[in-house]
Amino acid sequence: MKAYKLFTPEKVGKIELKNRIVMAPMTRCRAIGNIPNPLMADYYKQRASAGLIISEGVAPSPNGLGYARIPGIYSEQQVEGWKLVTNAVHEKGGKIFVQLMHSGRISHPLNMPQGSQILAPSAVQPKGQMWTDAKQLQDFPTPKAMTDEDLLLTFSEYIASSKNAIAAGFDGVELHAANGYLLEQFLSPISNIRTDKYGGSIENRCRFVLEVVAAVAFAIGKHKTGIRLSPYGVASDMPHYPEIDETYIYLADEFQKIGIAYIHLVDHSAMGAPQVPQDIKIAIRQGFENKLILSGGYDKERAEADIENGMADLIAFGRPFINNPDLVERMENDWALAQDLKMDLFYSADAIGYIDYPTYKDTI
Repeated sequence: MKAYKLFTPEKVGKIELKNRIVMAPMTRCRAIGNIPNPLMADYYKQRASAGLIISEGVAPSPNGLGYARIPGIYSEQQVEGWKLVTNAVHEKGGKIFVQLMHSGRISHPLNMPQGSQILAPSAVQPKGQMWTDAKQLQDFPTPKAMTDEDLLLTFSEYIASSKNAIAAGFDGVELHAANGYLLEQFLSPISNIRTDKYGGSIENRCRFVLEVVAAVAFAIGKHKTGIRLSPYGVASDMPHYPEIDETYIYLADEFQKIGIAYIHLVDHSAMGAPQVPQDIKIAIRQGFENKLILSGGYDKERAEADIENGMADLIAFGRPFINNPDLVERMENDWALAQDLKMDLFYSADAIGYIDYPTYKDTI
């Protein structure tokens, strides 16, 4: 029987993982009032056999709450709620990073608390619509271009929420700079048309991202800090631009200088987006010497191949973890994966389609 590296221990920073399988971050919209709850603790506990869990996107501030019912980590009540989750995962021998996701211009006032505002690098309205519980689908509004004061406030919110994450028991922090959210909005010359030191050249457009990454790494430890990137992604109205390759190669080199624990590189081509070219993955792999997590439409065999050939240190799985809470055991034992994925319940508000998927052993 073949011995798979996928199921062998690995280290991320100073953190020992029991296998190289990562549960990818997936928004599930179960945080009523933006506060983590026991239902969410059950969900993550069920999936704690993953070597590393990366939480759903978590807002570092009220301004980052783009979607309905997504959790935050900026209040004491939210920190206490997250302790339920981290304790549940740790009791099962798992590790969990929080993913800090400031949605930036991908937002709507109906999803945000009073007094918050939709901020972005520039006042560029994204195409498309967003779900709101109050009025269902609504067009994205035009965001407010961030002032110097907004930049400083948002920078400080990333630091404070990272410290909150450690206080809540998370093993580390993944900064979400993918999928068209705030940090990626700075990277693109289409969403970022600033004329100050945060716009124009590649170095300037990368500046805010690198400042946030360096500050979080200093605040909680570089060995507890990771980042998610999606070059060539088109989610949240992010058209391609000529300097994509150069931008992400530059970022990888700079992340290496900071010394963060990992880059999490996502390829959404399995869901119809353009494929991330292999040469970009190779260039990032060559420029960044710490751990590389790859994700996007993997199965067990392709995951093992990319670990064997050195393309990745860990592989993240997303949707298979939704309806296979015991995904690691199923893959390790060659048990059939469940196929009953209730997509219409991905973003509903209760336990149905969330914690009611059975394990393989429950079905025999």
